[in-house]
Amino acid sequence: MVTVKVAAAEFLAHRRIAVTGVSRNPQGHGSNAIYQRLRERGYEVSAINPNANEVAGDRCYPDLASVPGGVEAVVIGTRPDYAEATMRECAELGIKYVWMHRSFGAGSVSDAATEFGRKQGITVIDGGCPLMFDPTADGAHKVMRFVFTRTGKVPKRV
Repeated sequence: MVTVKVAAAEFLAHRRIAVTGVSRNPQGHGSNAIYQRLRERGYEVSAINPNANEVAGDRCYPDLASVPGGVEAVVIGTRPDYAEATMRECAELGIKYVWMHRSFGAGSVSDAATEFGRKQGITVIDGGCPLMFDPTADGAHKVMRFVFTRTGKVPKRV
């Protein structure tokens, strides 16, 4: 196991990232904030939502397999009961870096998805948010990381 800081740096070193759970109605959706920030910071980011063709003026894909050229890493931003299916798709596609988003509430973290992913050799960050770590962080997210690490919503090791 490595520290979450090391795992986050490895995750964010990948430039082709998919974000699941991106909504057509972005207000209050963590996935949309993650998608936008990654895009603003120069990542080649793909929105995943089987019920949308477009999000924020960009093409949206129904699943990870539909992204042309594939992706290197995935942020799961859906309900936890969808996380295991996404993790299985990541394993099938050979994706080795997955981050299950969690800040307030249960977020997207699924113990079954975490266990399955790690058994498949996937680096799984099971909590927190990519926006809490450089180079995508801002001051507010750094404060959230501090608080959520102490409350267990951001893991110390993965």
